[in-house]
Amino acid sequence: MTQKQRWTTEQIPDQTGRVFVVTGANSGLGLATARALARRGGQVILAVRDVEKGRAAAARIATEQPDAHVEVRRLDLADLDSVRAFALRVRADHARLDVLVNNAGVMAPPRSLSAQGHELQFACNHLGHFALTGLLLDLLAAGRDPRVVTVSSVNHRKGRIRFDDLAGERGYSPMAFYDQSKLANAVFGHELHRRLTEAGSPVRSVLAHPGYTATNLQTSAPVGLVKLLFGRILTPLAQRPDRGALPQLYAATAPDVRGGEFIGPDGMGELRGGPTRVELSAEAASAETGRRLWEVSEQLTDVWFAFAAAGVPTGGND
Repeated sequence: MTQKQRWTTEQIPDQTGRVFVVTGANSGLGLATARALARRGGQVILAVRDVEKGRAAAARIATEQPDAHVEVRRLDLADLDSVRAFALRVRADHARLDVLVNNAGVMAPPRSLSAQGHELQFACNHLGHFALTGLLLDLLAAGRDPRVVTVSSVNHRKGRIRFDDLAGERGYSPMAFYDQSKLANAVFGHELHRRLTEAGSPVRSVLAHPGYTATNLQTSAPVGLVKLLFGRILTPLAQRPDRGALPQLYAATAPDVRGGEFIGPDGMGELRGGPTRVELSAEAASAETGRRLWEVSEQLTDVWFAFAAAGVPTGGND
C-alpha cells in the first residue's frame, strides 16, 4: 500500500454474502462506497435521509450492476427516534450484519438544533452514529469478519470537544463545531476499538478519512465564506468521490486491516492519494477524552453498548 502500488477498488475481495450498512449512501462518498461494494457482490443497505434520492441512487447502481443487491432505508442521523426506528427495521429483516460504514455527515451549517435539542453537527456526525453502532452491535458480532468503519477527517486534528458547551449556546462557529464533530468521530472509533478489544469481541473498529474530496458536503449546508471557499475556490484541488472513498473501502474490506487503525490518503497533507495508514491526533487517542465522550454520548442518546465476546450472543440494545 505505497505510492508505487496504490490500492484500487479492483483489489476489493469478493464480498458475496456479506451485508453492509452505508450511511449517507445516496451521494458523494457514501454512494461511491455503496457502488464499489455492490460491484464486488456485497448486499448493501443504503441508509439515507431522503428516500427518493436513495431510490435514485439504487437505480443508478442497478443500471451499472444489474445483479446488484441493494435496498433503501430511511435514516435521519440527527433524529435519535429515526435511528432507533431504522435499527428496529434492520433487526427485523437481518439476523446479522458484516460491516457498518458510518459515513454520513453535515458540514458547517448555521447553528441549529436536532430533534432532541443537540447541536446539529454533533448530533448527525457523532451522536447518531454512536447510537446506530450500539443498536446494531450484536448483529455485527454475528457477522463474518465484522467491522465498524467510522469516517473522520483531517480536520479532527484541529478540533476541540467543548464538554461544557456541546450545543454551542455560549458561542458557535460553523467550522469549529464541524471540527469538533470530526474529532468526536475519531475519539469514538478509537475508544470503540479499545472496548471491543477488552471484551474479546470479533468486531473491529477502524477509522478512515477521505482527504479533500468534492462532494455536496461542502455546498449543501455551509453558507458565506465557508461555502465559497470549499464549494467553489478550492474545488479544482479536490478528489472525485470514487477516489476519496478508497480509504473507507480499504478499511471495510482489506484482509490486512486491524482494529484501531486509521486509513487515509497517502499524498501530501493526506489530502489526496491512495489509502495508507495514518496517525490519529494525541487528543483523539486520549484515554481520558475517550472515556468522557463515551459517557456523555451514552447519556445523550440513552444507548448503552452490550459488548459480546466471540461466539457469545447478546440481546442487543433496542
